[in-house]
Amino acid sequence: MATVLGSRRRDGRVTGPLRLGPLTKVVLRRARPGDVLVVAHPDLDGVAAEGIIRAGAAAVINTCPSISGRYPAQGALRLVQAGVPLIDVPPGPWQARLREGDPVAVDPVDGRIFWQGRLVASGRAWTPGQVEAALAAAQGNLHRELDRFLDNTLSHARREKELLTGRPELPPLKAGLAGRHVLVVARGDGYRDDLRAILHYVRQQRPVLVGVDGGADALLEAGLPVDIVIGDMDSVSDAALRAAGQRIVHAYPDGTAPGLARVRRLGLDADVFKVLGTSEDAALLLAYEAGAELIVAVGTHSHVIDFLEKGRPGMASTLLTRLKVGSRLVDARGVRLLYRPGSASYVPHLAAAGLLAAAAVTLAAPLTRGLLRLAWLELRYVLGW
Repeated sequence: MATVLGSRRRDGRVTGPLRLGPLTKVVLRRARPGDVLVVAHPDLDGVAAEGIIRAGAAAVINTCPSISGRYPAQGALRLVQAGVPLIDVPPGPWQARLREGDPVAVDPVDGRIFWQGRLVASGRAWTPGQVEAALAAAQGNLHRELDRFLDNTLSHARREKELLTGRPELPPLKAGLAGRHVLVVARGDGYRDDLRAILHYVRQQRPVLVGVDGGADALLEAGLPVDIVIGDMDSVSDAALRAAGQRIVHAYPDGTAPGLARVRRLGLDADVFKVLGTSEDAALLLAYEAGAELIVAVGTHSHVIDFLEKGRPGMASTLLTRLKVGSRLVDARGVRLLYRPGSASYVPHLAAAGLLAAAAVTLAAPLTRGLLRLAWLELRYVLGW
């Protein structure tokens, strides 16, 4: 993926206007090619890095450790591999001197930041070798992080068991979900490729299309409509909010819905879904409780590294949600790896996947039917039937 860099001077410094903000996803909504982004993003994750690269950032200044050593966060590696300078600079008085849009110069070798020709801050400029060494060290610490994560998950699962046993009150739905397939799209690792890999299934089966926050933008980018956007509304674009057939704000159990204010500022209406868990959990539960026949998930966060990268200390709500909806859920993560376009080498893999799924019919009939249908549609597509 090509990176659009800012101006590079003869002295090697990269220059560009500043984009400031504590949340990377908020900064990215304002970012333009050639900008220098200032974020506060500990353990920079891969999805954020992909967003930065796609935005064409000239450089990234992170006021938090891009790799803390707790676990092998992949964002720093993706940035340096794409040629985007990444500099960790401790927060300090220098931040108060800079304003949105100010032109700055960044030295990608020694990590110095210049404003109006003066040195205002300096930090650690990551090199590929340093990133790889830090990731190797973090891998060795992962077992301790996993131990803490598991304890936290089990502790919270006991308190959140109503996700598994209860029935949340659904908002009125404009699109009928009962008896239909529902595609839930979030912006997790590899979501673009996975969504692209099942486009033929989407066009033939015509599922209800649900975007979780920025997942609505992913649907629009793929040339698909957005039937429902659900979430906190903090990482979805204004355009996607306006384009959605229905907006559902995820609310806390006490009814607090922080995302409602933003929707209303745009002059739009929204419904509220009050339920425990993450916005992804809310989307899956909405589809399940509304009677969806099959739920296909793209880009959802489902394993420990996903949640560590999201900054969450546990995954109790997701564990309980997936236990509840599992009989109807197909996770499309990595489906693109089943075959390579233009080659027949994938046919044995698909055939084997179909045989394995058929063998599991007695264990999970609804899920297996969905898997077989998805595999069959893809097989017909790649063979041109």
